[in-house]
Amino acid sequence: MIRIFSPDSPYTKRARFLAWLWTLLIFIACLTPSAEIPKVDIPLIDKWTHCVLFGIFSFLWLCAKPALTTKWVVRLLIISIAFGAFVEIVQDAATFLGRSAELVDAVADGIGGIIGVGLFCLFAYFSKRSSSAN
Repeated sequence: MIRIFSPDSPYTKRARFLAWLWTLLIFIACLTPSAEIPKVDIPLIDKWTHCVLFGIFSFLWLCAKPALTTKWVVRLLIISIAFGAFVEIVQDAATFLGRSAELVDAVADGIGGIIGVGLFCLFAYFSKRSSSAN
């Protein structure tokens, strides 16, 4: 499990498959007609959902390419924000789905992306520290 966070991880192909699958799941979930989404009485549940979806998105993509360079991390954050914005634009264009674009959703996507990157970096740090202690 620890090797998944290192640049020589043998799990990158699996992680890439999961990352693509998760990306597709986000796209499908965000384009599900609003009438089919169950109503939940939790404040800001939509924003929390976006945060979690995009946190996992960035975490999985970092597992797919665990080289923690600043360039890759910044690129992934930009991709996460751009993908979130793209989903919002598609939601706004597909009015027949009963969905609409919300800037706050795109912000939640970006925050989720940042959290996912942060968690990956934290796990990578402790993983590296743990393996060097042995």
